[in-house]
Amino acid sequence: MNRILQPLAVIGRYGTQGFVVSLLVGLSLPWLAAAARPLIGVSVFVFLLTSFLRLNGQAFLAVLRSPRRLILSVACTLLVPGIVVSAVKALAGPDLVDPGLGLGLAIYAAAPPIMSSPAVAMLLGVEPALILATVLLTTVAAPVLSPIVADVVAGGSVPLDLTVLVTRLVAIVGGALLTGIVLRRLLGPARIQAHSRSLDGIGVLMYGLFAIAAMDGVLAAAFDRPGRVAAFLGLSVLLSVTGYLVAWLLLRPVPPAERVVLGYATGQRNMGLLIAALGASAPETTFLFFALSQFPIYIGPQVIRLLAGRLLPGR
Repeated sequence: MNRILQPLAVIGRYGTQGFVVSLLVGLSLPWLAAAARPLIGVSVFVFLLTSFLRLNGQAFLAVLRSPRRLILSVACTLLVPGIVVSAVKALAGPDLVDPGLGLGLAIYAAAPPIMSSPAVAMLLGVEPALILATVLLTTVAAPVLSPIVADVVAGGSVPLDLTVLVTRLVAIVGGALLTGIVLRRLLGPARIQAHSRSLDGIGVLMYGLFAIAAMDGVLAAAFDRPGRVAAFLGLSVLLSVTGYLVAWLLLRPVPPAERVVLGYATGQRNMGLLIAALGASAPETTFLFFALSQFPIYIGPQVIRLLAGRLLPGR
């Protein structure tokens, strides 16, 4: 067992580097990205599983005992992306948003915050309990809320089979949650904590697989339609930055350190969860927008780190 756990622990120390290397591998080896694409659902499931497995119940309950900030944080991370996307679509006009991009924008608006947000909090030395509770609650609620939000934001121009989407989201999120609870009871918190680095390694491997798969078709699109790729990338950055700024302004009752991380979570969305649920039915244009939205997610922690130095004295 140690022969497996020790290499995983080593891999767990190189999360950020591993993610960017995976993006580059996916771009430079299109055949590998195409082969990995069907495994997006597996990578999302395993990453969710490791997150639920490591859930500290006492810290989570402590946040629930002071619900005001949690309610505000959940409301912000749920509502702001949809409002921002609706504003962008209204400004652009219906003729400039094709159905594939429209579905991509709806997925961005409907997805819960990115699961790595608590890790960003710890990177900045910020207490992660509030952001962890926010991410977990919105992720667990995703099978119910995300299809509704996606349908509303997409409008009639993008037909969605809500029954199929809800069923698949329940299978992914509910399955990961139940498996995580069972494994936590079997292994015990002490053993899980002792092997936290190995769990980090599993997370890095799943993120790597996810990143490689997400690059399927990006290189070909960059050569065939560079203007579209540039526009989608610019749009994904615009959504991320706008979401961050709006959250920073709205979350004034929250301490600045936690506002920084919640702003990041509001701008960066776990689109992979809904892409995994859509499976092969996701249009290529939708998948391209999703793929290019991964770049702000990678760049985001570095930018947030610089912002924290200015906004949070002493960090």
